[in-house]
Amino acid sequence: MSIRFGTDGWRAVIAETFTFGNLRLVAQAVADYVTQEFPDRKNPEVVIGFDTRFLSDRFAIETARVLAANGIVTWLSRTDAPTPAISYNVKHKNAVAGVVITASHNPPRYNGFKLKAAYGGSALPSECQLVESFLEAAQREARGPNLMSYEKAQDEGMIRRFNPTNAYYEHLESLVNIDKISDAELRIVADPMYGSGRTAIRAILSRSRCQVTEIRGDLNPGFGGIHPEPIRKYLDALAAAIQNSHADVGIATDGDADRIGAMDGQGNFVDPHTVMALSLRYLAEKRGWTGDVVKTVSTTMMVNRIAAQHGLAVHETPVGFNYIADHMLGGDVLIGGEESGGISIKGHIPEGDGILMGLLLLEIMADAGVPLVEIVADLQKQYGPTCYTRTDFHLKAPVPKKEMVERLCNAAPPTMAGQAVRDCFTFDGIKFVMADDSWLLIRPSGTEPVLRVYAEAPTQDAVDELLAEGRKMTSIDV
Repeated sequence: MSIRFGTDGWRAVIAETFTFGNLRLVAQAVADYVTQEFPDRKNPEVVIGFDTRFLSDRFAIETARVLAANGIVTWLSRTDAPTPAISYNVKHKNAVAGVVITASHNPPRYNGFKLKAAYGGSALPSECQLVESFLEAAQREARGPNLMSYEKAQDEGMIRRFNPTNAYYEHLESLVNIDKISDAELRIVADPMYGSGRTAIRAILSRSRCQVTEIRGDLNPGFGGIHPEPIRKYLDALAAAIQNSHADVGIATDGDADRIGAMDGQGNFVDPHTVMALSLRYLAEKRGWTGDVVKTVSTTMMVNRIAAQHGLAVHETPVGFNYIADHMLGGDVLIGGEESGGISIKGHIPEGDGILMGLLLLEIMADAGVPLVEIVADLQKQYGPTCYTRTDFHLKAPVPKKEMVERLCNAAPPTMAGQAVRDCFTFDGIKFVMADDSWLLIRPSGTEPVLRVYAEAPTQDAVDELLAEGRKMTSIDV
């Protein structure tokens, strides 16, 4: 049996590897981990949540039953809830860990088991490895999971149902100026993409003077046949709703609401690069916040230019929010984010939060008093111009990552797309940075035969040229 934890837990196809039997084994491994790591805590507490996917609620109950049988008190969400809400409650309740049953933005046939640490972010790789070691030991010893009946666990107070959004919404309102948003009387379309972010924006702004229309907010475990990922190709419904309701903005979140995508009132996609850059500029200029800026290697250089303008240090990490979380836990971080839409700010948990960033984008609009399309144009004028494209090439066979990076580094050209190559970074794939801040990133996947090629430049023609050079350099066999 192949159960392996990635950077944010375990994901697999429902009914193939993601079965009730395997889930109970993983839950028992988590129980063994908690018992060993927190020996002085009598009845340690763990928070459990789940998304809108097929059987997620039942998988969550089974996880709670296993933990309860091991003497662990579980706070089990009453209904599907955003992953950031569960993570925040881990910290809020002083729990030792958290579990979210979700496959995030993955297709509906997948489900997953996200493990959260006591600080309200993804468990460290070392913690996941420890859980894996307990799982392997149980399999070697043919030791099955402990299990308590749901009714008995509830009667004995070992399983406690609760609403995780109360404390979470209150916390978000301490980070975002809801009154300022209300005064702007914005017309908003919220698109949770059938995920667990449903009702969130509408509920938080329910007492405001904004008009919030929610689409794709009903319970649909098949996500309407789409991937619940807030990227342009899955947001036609949001564009249509903005047009139909003459809205000022659309806010989209992924399957478990830890990622954001947005659209302006004209239906133009506002990507996470832009959301992060707008947020950094606003927090530094309007709120006067200071602190370090953390971004993944695939995130826009606009962030670097804004940080330089305000004397802020920038840390660039490999792809994965866990690397950003490390910085947030260890230092004074103003904002941290990645190209895929996971972004967080100072004062929040070290985890991407699409709902928080959607609200902050509304505050930015309210403060500016002009349409979002004009705010983005001003950002591009001040810190651009910049265009960005990512292309995924599906290969016939996996690419040896280390070998490809070494080969490309040794054969680095002096110029690309008419610009001198200024730097070459190899801490996650290989990234060429040009004299004008344009860049090309080539990242082989470590788990599947996919090669991801990213490029940013002042014009789309230059981006296309960089992508073509990247494909030529790698001799891609698709």
